[in-house]
Amino acid sequence: MPGTRTNPLRRLLVGRVQGVLNNRASGETPVVRSAHALYPPDSVIWRVHGDVTTMMIGGVTALLLQMLHPAALAGVWDHSTFRSDMLGRLRRTARFIAVTTYGERAAAEAAIEKVRSVHLGVNGVLPDGTPYAASDPKLLAWVHVCEVIGFLDAWIRYGERGMSLADQDTYVAQAGLVATALGCDPVPQTRAEAEALVAAFRPALTANARTREVARMVLTQPAPSLGFAPVQRMLMHAAVDLMPPWAKDLHGLHPSAIEVPVVRAGTMAIAQSLQWAFAGRATPRD
Repeated sequence: MPGTRTNPLRRLLVGRVQGVLNNRASGETPVVRSAHALYPPDSVIWRVHGDVTTMMIGGVTALLLQMLHPAALAGVWDHSTFRSDMLGRLRRTARFIAVTTYGERAAAEAAIEKVRSVHLGVNGVLPDGTPYAASDPKLLAWVHVCEVIGFLDAWIRYGERGMSLADQDTYVAQAGLVATALGCDPVPQTRAEAEALVAAFRPALTANARTREVARMVLTQPAPSLGFAPVQRMLMHAAVDLMPPWAKDLHGLHPSAIEVPVVRAGTMAIAQSLQWAFAGRATPRD
């Protein structure tokens, strides 16, 4: 669509978002869609992962859910550079999803193998003496299902309200391809299985001072640019709003009845603006 490249407003919006997602200084090349990706171009996962707004919201929601598991939180706290490089960590996660969704199969497989090798070195002991390992299939399953639910629910709320249950099941199954390759077990294949897995994990979930500190860092991280700050604040509010009530209770995050409709309306406006700006592009990274 030529207008995507030539319209000044579109160029401005695209540039702002790519400035958030991409790190040109690192020498990374943009991720572009490939006919030889893990998934075909008409796949549901291409549709869901191609929307920049819902992926940002869903990614933050997933992080907030993931950190409620003591072992997941400990792995990030003990081994991650998130405290000094929050944006970098989020960029690396976004790039992994883009590469494994849209990139050449060889590049996707290489990215998966790299993450698997990193996980092997992430081990430790919880404050209560329980050992943990990032390569634990069950812990990986928790991290995976949080992302699946986060991305899918954000897409349904701000991208495709009428998404059929069949397409939701297809998305969950397609996302499971990478999860299986990473060593997750169990790997849900339907929306119902994903929700059942979350429910099975709930007795192990908790929140403490460390959880609240990490959540605060995620939600109040400085915007990469002054112009993006209002958008970022709105998306962070939307991510909290997207969490299930029990997760909000654990975090102690309760948007007011007045705030919720404002956040949803504002986020919808942002989503529609960016969908217009990126029309004709497979991914915000191309």
